[in-house]
Amino acid sequence: MNAPLASSLLSRRHLLQGAAAALVVGFSADASLARTAAALPAPKSVAKDAVDSFLALHADGQVTIYVGKVDLGTGTKTALAQIAADELDVPFDRITMVMGDTATTPDQWLTGANLTIAQGGGELRRACATARHALVNRAAEQLGVPASDLQVAQGVIQSKTDAAKSVSYARLVQGGGTGLKVDGKAALKPASQFKVVGTSVPRVDIPAKVSGEFVYAQDFRLPGMLHARVVRPDAIGAKALVVDDRACRKLTGYVQTVREGQFIAVVCKNEWAAVKAARLLKVQWSAGAGLPDQATVMDYWREQKLAKQEVTQKVGDAPAALAASAKRIKATYEFAVQTHASLGPSCAVADFQDGQLTVWSPSQATHSMQTELAGITGIAEKNIRLLYLDGSGCYGRNGHEDATADAALLAKLLGKPVRVQWMRDDETARAPKSPPRLMDMDGAVDANGKLHAWSGDFYIALNHIAAFKPLDFPLLAATDLGQPKPGNWVGFLFQNSGAPYAVPNIVVNTRHIEQAFFRSSHLRSPGRIENSFANESFMDEMAALAGADPAQFRLAHLSDPRAVAVIRAAMKLASWETRSGTSADARKKGGVARGRGISYVRYNNATTYVAAVAEVEVDRRSGQVRVTRVCVGHDCGQIINPDGLANQIEGGVIQTVSRTLLEQVNWDRQKVTSVDWASYPILRFAQAPRVEVEMINTPGDVAWGAGEPTPTAVPAAVANAIYDATGARLRSIPITPEKVKAALATVKA
Repeated sequence: MNAPLASSLLSRRHLLQGAAAALVVGFSADASLARTAAALPAPKSVAKDAVDSFLALHADGQVTIYVGKVDLGTGTKTALAQIAADELDVPFDRITMVMGDTATTPDQWLTGANLTIAQGGGELRRACATARHALVNRAAEQLGVPASDLQVAQGVIQSKTDAAKSVSYARLVQGGGTGLKVDGKAALKPASQFKVVGTSVPRVDIPAKVSGEFVYAQDFRLPGMLHARVVRPDAIGAKALVVDDRACRKLTGYVQTVREGQFIAVVCKNEWAAVKAARLLKVQWSAGAGLPDQATVMDYWREQKLAKQEVTQKVGDAPAALAASAKRIKATYEFAVQTHASLGPSCAVADFQDGQLTVWSPSQATHSMQTELAGITGIAEKNIRLLYLDGSGCYGRNGHEDATADAALLAKLLGKPVRVQWMRDDETARAPKSPPRLMDMDGAVDANGKLHAWSGDFYIALNHIAAFKPLDFPLLAATDLGQPKPGNWVGFLFQNSGAPYAVPNIVVNTRHIEQAFFRSSHLRSPGRIENSFANESFMDEMAALAGADPAQFRLAHLSDPRAVAVIRAAMKLASWETRSGTSADARKKGGVARGRGISYVRYNNATTYVAAVAEVEVDRRSGQVRVTRVCVGHDCGQIINPDGLANQIEGGVIQTVSRTLLEQVNWDRQKVTSVDWASYPILRFAQAPRVEVEMINTPGDVAWGAGEPTPTAVPAAVANAIYDATGARLRSIPITPEKVKAALATVKA
């Protein structure tokens, strides 16, 4: 190592070690002193019907916004601040955001389901509008002028006709709260008056992330903090028979081994000692419960016991129409088990003092975690506080909640602050998985080349979320303590199973499998991505059956102008050339074949519209597929931050290309064998496609989410592009070289 590099690394290390002192999550105190309750912001109103739960107006003109949602790296801290700034009429740079602190922010449900902006932002906006209207009325009384004569700018209310008559928000509240209830009917500001919403305000979190000053959960420290590793079996369902920590006791920095039921952890004075102690601890494990054969897992999945069946779409008489059709095709689509594969292993810090449990966690559901931790620790919910810290990627519950529960339980048992960080194999192998997906399709076109009949059977995991309360998630610590819960934490996986097109005869049936064989949780665009892969791949097959151009075939079966607009936008970006049949490359032999494919999705068939055109290169000899370009047409209603929106769309494309071409969890009959980046590869920088985006703004409309919709359109667009390039249909995700070569072998010369 040369000297300049060593110096650079050393300074960064010191910077990260000292970064806790700059922690900003609404703290006014030095984070290194944050162990005691006195160093934390005092609890305040968190009732969702109280304006003061969402905002505080300070004497110096600054504004603090409190939201129960958290920013998972998607830029919502910036976007939500933009919403508040416009609705309150205060400068954006006067706003400080506090997110996901259970003692100071309202419970707005978890951060997920593509609802942070639409639901969380909508609730915040109504609270701000309520405050603005009430304060204008107070100002009217104080200034002795009609409210209609007043205007608000920069947090100051002023007469339109007499500039001398003005009063600030700060003077009106005089350091206290507003005392208001949120008015659900408060008039919201029209889009024509937005000054901040719709502009590309730079993300507030990026400077500190670039400089290395940003504090992630992995960086957070408390005085006197211990470091722990939880030791768990590789085999699913195995039990600890004998635990031997004699080798650990010889280790410098080792403190003790903790065992509570099947919960086993080594506790040390520093991180490296904890890593070594976990490796030295000798545990004799029983055999595991066993896993299905991966080679035949889809057959296994099809045969599992069903908890229920639901018809999610029905028009006309599809079975009769299919039986009478001359131009009919059937196809089965598969989507492999995948995992979150967060770039950094999960981490959390907890402290238990004077009957109060405080936890610093990257959980996307801090309020719900209060209930879950209460069950695990035996501490009353009211005595549990969670404070959100950024983690290393989420999109559904990965290992963050497990690490949080591990740290909380150890803090309770030890009465000291404890940090728990998972290892790479913990994160890749032990974090929850998406359940597999199997989809049977059957369809027919009429003599005019129009859709005539459509049938879909979707084999999905049973929804185990009761009334949208994420309290059935089987955290590993709970299972270790003998608190078993359903193995699936997934819900609404039927969404987008229904086709978005006009079909005179259609029936879609969802078959809810009672129990998944892996602990399951949501993975980005849950259910929608798998269902849309089947529907949009099958729509392409129907277009080929009809002898039609796949883009024009879609347009012919859509009447919604916004759907048509995103498809045409993607086509224009991609310079789409209309043709029936495959590309010229598909009729050649050998070499690299190039093609393009299209897909269209309306998220949940109810919100954001997305169309994607993917361009691919297929090496016929190796079976390797490279996605070179993806063009996206996108309409999520009112755009809050154009640059932030583009980031989300581009990131969603790149992550989903990775899932489409590379990602699948592998296992043997006892354990997961995907434990690192070699056994669970993800897309590398050099493999990332060029992404082009056309964003359609509809000011004044609902601002729908943008995190989950684009990924739903990518797998089918890629598979359809491979067909265009080669004439081979790829119906199984991930699209591996082996699958490509097998599909190419079936193409007739």
